[in-house]
Amino acid sequence: MANGLLRRLGGWIAHYLNGEVAGYRPAASDDIDTLRSILQPGDILLIEGNRRISTAIKYLTQSTWSHAALYIGPGVVAGDADDPPVLIEADTEHGVITSPLGKFAGLHTRICRAVGLSLDDRQAVVDFAVARIGLQYDLKNIFDLARYLLPIPPVPTRFRRRLLSLGSGEPTRAICSTLIAQAFQSVGYPVLPAVTRRPTLPGEPEYCETCTIEVYHARHHSLFTPRDFDLSPYFAVVKPTITAGFDYRELEWGAPCAVDETPRPDVAGAA
Repeated sequence: MANGLLRRLGGWIAHYLNGEVAGYRPAASDDIDTLRSILQPGDILLIEGNRRISTAIKYLTQSTWSHAALYIGPGVVAGDADDPPVLIEADTEHGVITSPLGKFAGLHTRICRAVGLSLDDRQAVVDFAVARIGLQYDLKNIFDLARYLLPIPPVPTRFRRRLLSLGSGEPTRAICSTLIAQAFQSVGYPVLPAVTRRPTLPGEPEYCETCTIEVYHARHHSLFTPRDFDLSPYFAVVKPTITAGFDYRELEWGAPCAVDETPRPDVAGAA
């Protein structure tokens, strides 16, 4: 009985948070066809969302990006031929699902691409995410992340470590950025690892009395947010407009406009 009520309450909260914010205008956007021609399997699409939960995540993480989706490419999952499901994301209402590019039309996006990732590991990342389609969205992780980001939690120091209960602890739940981080960590690819140094040891190729080597420590995947892929030094930022061939001399300029009168990109078709 109690669990049923909690599930219904959670569903209502998720539905409310998934509602769109009125008056959203993206700072910039890319044409869907251009995005489709640039994206490669294993790429991460960051999204500046236009929903209530997007506003909360952007505030908590102090970032433009509130959502992340993994591009798996066409043909992996069956769907509409005109706008096929080519992305995997964790949705607050429906859990881990596949989505078409058209879902993010008119939103500000950014592509992050893992540098030097082998073809085999790229496929392994895609397979990892595909295998988790159907998992539930972990709403508890949102509250844990909010507590983790508090610079000075309002509790005694000795109790603060207990605040870091990472998500629900159930392997059948996920959120967008943690699912993607986990996929890359499964092949040993770094996102934002903690780095320490230790002295080299006798017998190691790098050994000398004053030499040290870097040791990488993977952060728990549940602590990652969408902006971490943008901040990571191991992911290249791919801007479709530039990659597709940008020439400022070909732009057609109109009359200057005030900030609050910026035309919506309805005619151009955006993503």
